[in-house]
Amino acid sequence: MDMEQARFNMIEQQIRPWEVLDPEVLGLLAAVRREDFVPAAHRTLAFADIEMPLGNGQTMLQPKIEARILQEVALRNTDIALEVGTGSGHMAALLAAKAEYVYSVEIDPQLAERARQNLERAGVANVTVATGDASEGWPDPGPYDVIVISGSLSELPEAFLQQLKIGGRLAVFIGEAPAMQARLITRTSEQAFNTINLFETVVAPLTTKKQRQRFVF
Repeated sequence: MDMEQARFNMIEQQIRPWEVLDPEVLGLLAAVRREDFVPAAHRTLAFADIEMPLGNGQTMLQPKIEARILQEVALRNTDIALEVGTGSGHMAALLAAKAEYVYSVEIDPQLAERARQNLERAGVANVTVATGDASEGWPDPGPYDVIVISGSLSELPEAFLQQLKIGGRLAVFIGEAPAMQARLITRTSEQAFNTINLFETVVAPLTTKKQRQRFVF
């Protein structure tokens, strides 16, 4: 398989048509090797327009959704970012390529360790992957300039809003299948927030401690 051709096709056929036109974002998608963050068994599907299975019921966002979120949060090189739901570490790597530092939290210990290994192999040094449940927020070391929640929530906990700096941006998927909205929320003052509905989608729910307890019999 010609990985470079597949990467080019992903950018031109999936990502550009999704209104991702920022040349810096497109450059990052070409530079951060997505195939190095997917399970070896699915390497040939690294650039497919699907939610990639990662094991243990977890998935990796579609390339076009990762790209659109990366564009919308408009990272600066002085930003401190929080990602909730590390998965394979790919989104953390993309965020880290633009931000000063990224804190990423993964509830599944095996996935968290795999993400650390993926990031280390990729030479990404400005990411810390913590193991824990950040579905209700992750206060330390906030507040943050950017928060990305890489799984859907039925509603957004207030804690996330309070963990944004003024001027901070939060990307989240809200709702239940088959009707979810990707939203960008910007904190404009201590008490005010501006919300934009970006697009409709369906993404896998964020795994939480409550969900895990529910499946223990």
